[in-house]
Amino acid sequence: MNEIVTYYNQFDEWGRLEREPIEFRVNWHFIKKYLPPSGSILDNGAGPGKYAMELAKGGYQVTLTDLTPKLVQIAREKAAELDLVSQFEAFHEADARNLAMLEDEQFEASLMLGPMYHLQNELDRIKAIQELHRVTKRNGIVCVAFMPRIRHLLTSLIHPEHWKPNDNMNTITQFDETGCFNHAEEGRFTGAYYFNVKDINPFMEKNGFESLELIGSNIGAILPPASWTYWKEKGEDEVEKVFEFIRERATDSSILGISSHLLYVGRRK
Repeated sequence: MNEIVTYYNQFDEWGRLEREPIEFRVNWHFIKKYLPPSGSILDNGAGPGKYAMELAKGGYQVTLTDLTPKLVQIAREKAAELDLVSQFEAFHEADARNLAMLEDEQFEASLMLGPMYHLQNELDRIKAIQELHRVTKRNGIVCVAFMPRIRHLLTSLIHPEHWKPNDNMNTITQFDETGCFNHAEEGRFTGAYYFNVKDINPFMEKNGFESLELIGSNIGAILPPASWTYWKEKGEDEVEKVFEFIRERATDSSILGISSHLLYVGRRK
């Protein structure tokens, strides 16, 4: 956990979602589709609160949690800057595996759009999902983010020098078996866990959820920078059409594995 806090103390997560707007826009489209019209919402592992601020703007009462104190402080400052403090019930520094400060069935809906990336131990992943289940009301909606294993396997094959130790087939094969990846280079993303796409729904269902939809948050991640440059040079209208194309195909099960992130939507039993 110290590694995660250290990483996010120096990483601009708010800026990442600004620089990579497709992930945010696709996620937000589907989150809005499934959320109740009002109520109390948990944004668990919220980082600096990009999604939490949108929830607050929409009139929801929001509780924000994150492991990194600096990110919780940034979220407080963003809420004040946007005049949204009254929409927040609480800001907590908390580990997703232990939400003891929150009550059973406290929220109409819950978001967890980060913690599952960082939990390499299966029991830790189960703890985090069970805590999300505990604090969400019966029949409440949950949105949980995952990273697909096949995407990282392909990325390692395409850019092996950038993804050490996945610069040889022995370590790539080992990663394929375990889903655990640890950068060989200092300062890169924390140790991470990547799910097989086919395992996500069964994992959530085993832990008390009914699966509603699995979404590719950014299937456009497969496009290299030169491709984006081409479309941007065509103008904003053309870029918007590209986005709509990506969003419309976000639920296509045949291409989920090429997305950089996935969004699971389920209902708490």
